[in-house]
Amino acid sequence: MARVRYGARTEGEIAATRTASARLPDIWSTGVVAVWETDPDAVAAVLPPPLKPTGSPLVRVNISKVDLPGYPLGAGSFAVAAAHGEVEGWYPLVMPMTHERALTGGREVFGEPKKLGEVTVERDGLVVRASLARHGIAFVEVRGAVSGELPLPEPSRKTDFYFKFLPAVDGSGFDGDPVLVHCVRHEKVRRLERVTGDVVLRESVYDPVADLPVLRLREITVGEKTSDQSGRVVERVDGQALLPYVHQRYDDPLQVHDGPPEGSR
Repeated sequence: MARVRYGARTEGEIAATRTASARLPDIWSTGVVAVWETDPDAVAAVLPPPLKPTGSPLVRVNISKVDLPGYPLGAGSFAVAAAHGEVEGWYPLVMPMTHERALTGGREVFGEPKKLGEVTVERDGLVVRASLARHGIAFVEVRGAVSGELPLPEPSRKTDFYFKFLPAVDGSGFDGDPVLVHCVRHEKVRRLERVTGDVVLRESVYDPVADLPVLRLREITVGEKTSDQSGRVVERVDGQALLPYVHQRYDDPLQVHDGPPEGSR
């Protein structure tokens, strides 16, 4: 009998997958990063407990393209500064990805708030434009002109905070306690330039980032970087406290319990 591909994989095949994942080479991306100060009350409003605001109400948007062989990828992140105890980092509200492969692992393994979307990074001479779009709306656009090179930073360690959970089958909350994940990235930069420009936030009912306005632009940069990623569960969290924030993950919270039409099963 020919092999049934939906059948169980062998131990050797499973081990080979783990080995291949552990030996990935450095993957370099070209990206635009903008950081600005926003309304501190707005930052506090979007942080689920036990996350808390830091001393600076910052927003960081990262818009990148990755030239993977045969698999070009656009990846974005819109995050606010946050702290968990003594650890400071970033809490992403939305992470648009252009391909399902990048979306699936991040959501299921780490709890990342990834969604399929359009990610654009363009450069024409000194002119730079980058945007994140979904449902036909470019809800974030960064634009400007390169105004000089910047010194390369030392390799750095950055932490993102994610909540990993499974909505309950009966719609009552969660199947099991949600967990808070610390995702640590070690980042290296090989090129970095300053951009003089601005950030435009457009109204979208699906991605309402316009509620975190640009009050004072800190910086815009364009550069090339690579990073690795590892995560760990740091604590289980109160499901009732997290429940009011679950809509951040979905365009419509009701879609969590959408099923196929009757008769299609």
